[in-house]
Amino acid sequence: MRADSHEITRFLLQWSKGDHSALESLTPLVYSELHRIAASYLDGERRSHTLQPTALVHEAYLRLVGSHQPEWDSRGHFYAFSSRLMRQVLVDYARKHRAAKRDGGVRVLLEDIDPSVPAPRTADMIALDSALTELAAMDARKAHAVELRYFAGMRVDEAARAMDLSVATFRRELRLAEAWLHRTLSGRDAQE
Repeated sequence: MRADSHEITRFLLQWSKGDHSALESLTPLVYSELHRIAASYLDGERRSHTLQPTALVHEAYLRLVGSHQPEWDSRGHFYAFSSRLMRQVLVDYARKHRAAKRDGGVRVLLEDIDPSVPAPRTADMIALDSALTELAAMDARKAHAVELRYFAGMRVDEAARAMDLSVATFRRELRLAEAWLHRTLSGRDAQE
């Protein structure tokens, strides 16, 4: 179902004011975009990851309706918030997975490992979340630029508009954030 951004924003505003029927109208309008965001998150995960995009959207949805809703400024604000919830779901999932491995999970013999299959990326999601949280503490605008562009999947012009920045300023903020994240994550890899 295709809807314009004004219709989505109208339902978001109604929902944030307590109109639960607006949520029912909003859900089919935003579902495919949320599913696309979830798929892009899971695209970089290990092949054996048991969460599917639909399950990730549903888990994020449960957290969304169970939380205190902010006053939605725009659909960009909603998608960024939803994207952040999906990241939290994946980080929680990765932490549980890591804990299960430490608690005596299945033992794998060296000869059973297939080198053509990429190693699990559980630690990557946790490290990325930690780095983004650190970046947000230092410069919330840069962290928000990363979330909108890469996790909410917005085009540069959409994300710039959502942040009320010029495209040039948004690109500069994004480049600086990417460089900082790359340096931070590369440093953590070298330490491990």
